[in-house]
Amino acid sequence: MSADLSSPATPAFVSSGVPGLDLVLGGGITPNRFYMVEGIPGSGKTTLGLQFLMAGARAGERVLYITLSETEQEIRAIAVSHGWELDNVQVLEVVPDEQTLLPSEQYTVFQPDEVELGETTKAILAQVEQIKPARVVFDSLSELRLLAGSPLRYRRQMLGLKQFFAGRQCTVIVLDDRTATAEDPQLQSIAHGIVALEQWHPAYGAERRRLRVVKYRGVHFVGGFHDFRIKRGGLQVYPRLVAADHRRISASGSLVSGVEGLDQVLGGGLERGTSTLVSGAPGTGKSTIAAFFAAAAAERGERAVMYLFDEGVATLCKRMKGLGRDLQPLIDSGRLSVQQIDPAELSPGEFAHSVASMSRDEGASVIVIDSLNGYLNAMPDEKFLSTQLHELLTFLGHHGTTTLLVSVQQGLIGHMTSTVDASYLADTIVLLRYFEAAGRVRQAVSVLKKRSGAHERTIREMNIGSDGIRVGEPLRDFHGVLTGVPVYQGTGDPLMKDAAR
Repeated sequence: MSADLSSPATPAFVSSGVPGLDLVLGGGITPNRFYMVEGIPGSGKTTLGLQFLMAGARAGERVLYITLSETEQEIRAIAVSHGWELDNVQVLEVVPDEQTLLPSEQYTVFQPDEVELGETTKAILAQVEQIKPARVVFDSLSELRLLAGSPLRYRRQMLGLKQFFAGRQCTVIVLDDRTATAEDPQLQSIAHGIVALEQWHPAYGAERRRLRVVKYRGVHFVGGFHDFRIKRGGLQVYPRLVAADHRRISASGSLVSGVEGLDQVLGGGLERGTSTLVSGAPGTGKSTIAAFFAAAAAERGERAVMYLFDEGVATLCKRMKGLGRDLQPLIDSGRLSVQQIDPAELSPGEFAHSVASMSRDEGASVIVIDSLNGYLNAMPDEKFLSTQLHELLTFLGHHGTTTLLVSVQQGLIGHMTSTVDASYLADTIVLLRYFEAAGRVRQAVSVLKKRSGAHERTIREMNIGSDGIRVGEPLRDFHGVLTGVPVYQGTGDPLMKDAAR
């Protein structure tokens, strides 16, 4: 977060053409200033510049795109690929033509930079005087830097251009592709604001993009990195989630699953605005429990959302129908949304933006993330998972959304481990276990933690069948159920009779 508190007045903003970027910038772009957008080729600079100009054109402003490296035809082809019309965007092409290759056109007395820079600047200034644009985009600075020849001449040229446009009530964005140097201190020192676009390629999956506001004089902006994606229609920026900016008092109350025994173990259900970690080995019923809570909310007329990283939507619906819970009517009604996530194609910022929008804009009361292991695979670096997950859960809690996180543990019986430890983040922990008894493999459920209220400390047997989830009486005559190989200390068979069928 950066700010200059010397001026108490709040500046008026104009839109950058990218709503997510306007949020990151604290409201938009301060008009009549000189800005810089830097990034390697392919990071989205030209697309952002065109969106900035089209936003001005929609507002009735005159706008000008000055290209020193690409032809006007290439610029308009980029616009067509996004489905845009540049009818109200004037394009000034300052690109040497084939005549400069002729021997008669080669300079002998004067240095090329002395002649070409003067001619380029003259052409630009003449067009600006004629059009009188309110917004201008320069693409790119690499050409001006090479024409200037020396750092001193380049800085003087840029200072002159800045003063020229400032006197004409014009907002200017210059694009720098970083081909000459990693950083450009000559221009960074005079720019009013700098936005850096980054692109990298993970070991597997599509490329990832993110941006950062390097500086923005006199304006509070959201610092740090923000994921973005280039889609048909332009840049879509997903501002980094800051839960502290969304504090509010949410509604209280409990959410029930509709499974009597399970709700009893949970002390009456899950509290609204809390997070629950459902942890256990594969096949113990974690996803089923989470889906029952989502379905119960949708059946009450509330909005519920499930994000599936590991299981297909069709598979989930088929499996739940076999358990007596048909999800399709709930999905068709719009009360239940089931989204299958591809971690190789999704950035963590985009995923957090989607989840937050469902809570804030759609009013979802229950959100299921199945599973945390799949969410981990979507992260570029594992060490950021806990921090980002904490921000997301806090944000959802502020909006009264109950979150269920499914965590798959490694192993089946005995010592169990997790690839990601989110137990300290969750308000409630539901633990599922396999255990061996009387020659059969059974399942047990227990609640290890519940910050928001009382809960049972017992361990109960759980059975999943065609009639749904059934939770039996506490296993009081067993010792060591959580180890997977318990010792029976009672008489008879106190377990659920139907579990053996």
